[in-house]
Amino acid sequence: MAAVIGIRREDKNKWERRVPLSPDAVARLRERTGARVIVQPSPIRVFTDDEYHAKGAEVSEDLSPASVVIAVKEVPLALFERGTTYVFFAHVIKGQAHNMPMLERLLELGCTLVDYEKITDAGNRRLVFFGVDAGHAGMIDTLWCLGQRLRHDGLVTPLAEVRRAYEYRDLADARAHLKQVGGQMLRQRPDERVGPLVIGISGYGNVSRGCQEILDCLPVSECEVADLPDAAAQVSSPSAPFIKVIFKESDMVEPTTAGTRFELADYYQHPERYRGTFERHLPHLDVLVNTIYWESRYPRLVTRDWVKRTYGKGKRPRLRVIGDISCDTEGSIEVNLHAAEPEAPCYVYDPATDQVALGVEGDGPVILAVDNLPCELPREASEHFSEMLFGFVADMAAADWSVDFDALDLPDALKRAVVVHRGALTPRFHYLRLHLERARARR
Repeated sequence: MAAVIGIRREDKNKWERRVPLSPDAVARLRERTGARVIVQPSPIRVFTDDEYHAKGAEVSEDLSPASVVIAVKEVPLALFERGTTYVFFAHVIKGQAHNMPMLERLLELGCTLVDYEKITDAGNRRLVFFGVDAGHAGMIDTLWCLGQRLRHDGLVTPLAEVRRAYEYRDLADARAHLKQVGGQMLRQRPDERVGPLVIGISGYGNVSRGCQEILDCLPVSECEVADLPDAAAQVSSPSAPFIKVIFKESDMVEPTTAGTRFELADYYQHPERYRGTFERHLPHLDVLVNTIYWESRYPRLVTRDWVKRTYGKGKRPRLRVIGDISCDTEGSIEVNLHAAEPEAPCYVYDPATDQVALGVEGDGPVILAVDNLPCELPREASEHFSEMLFGFVADMAAADWSVDFDALDLPDALKRAVVVHRGALTPRFHYLRLHLERARARR
């Protein structure tokens, strides 16, 4: 009997227009596996109901016939069906307290949960992600913030014409406009009050790659971290008004023991042996774009203490904007106090009050903090994601989800992502029991 795959309607907020499978991918899935595909109707989805129907999907509110339901964001507790397999970004693997009730509900109903975040290869590299798309949207929004802050500071540049990512028709439209802005920057006589605009990017993974693809639409040169102080001190060059610098782990920390060399594997296994050194780079940057994965055991890039020492009434440090694309609240950018919405994507942190105010006006740095950036470019993000996910959905359609976990026949990359199976945590995720118990104790 052919599998039934359900694609649920995204309803977390008005911005969430993405899909896990495009209509073209649905057509290929049906051809390859014979699966029946049911898509819930949606008035905001980037692909219309008619586009799915034209590719052979059924459009229906009722997903109960589906043995596997795929989505992008979390599913509301009331909508879980007993014994169903769910596939989405669950945000539970760190023991996130706000999603422990959702995890508990999945266990109670004997469900199976597959988390995209844990579909990885043998080297623990993620295989299904929106990272590049987050980088695209995040860098566009960061440049918008920079243009607005410069204008607020009395420095009107062509960057003031940059729009927020969601305001562009699509990614191609954004890139074309940024190239126009870059051309205007080349033709414009440099303002003597503005040196080269130095944009530092922490990290070199998929999110960083997306950021760089956008930044490279502008006239930009790249410098090594060791050359950053000299590059930042030069007079703005009409041929390259932007400077890009990429920071790796070895640029962010150093061993606490004198004479010890930095070792990447040792740092990730024993971060307590290292201390943060990133503050030395901050005075040379106009913009910091943060793309790194962070946990509390690692040093921060920007601390409250540094911001309080550096900003305030009458102080004008060089760093104007921090684009926190990773958007870990009070994480590697400690003054990211909460996520913002795409239509108002940034706020200024006030070091005197430890509060934030929407916009670009204030005595502290501008913080871009949108936690769902790919939704600003929903078509490209969905198409990229769909291509990565397609083969795994075909494997899910072929699987017998009724068997015990040990007998579950899935590719290793996919099986590693099964957090819950038939109402029980799988061996790799037994540690979540402690987080569930803590959540119960708090209730």
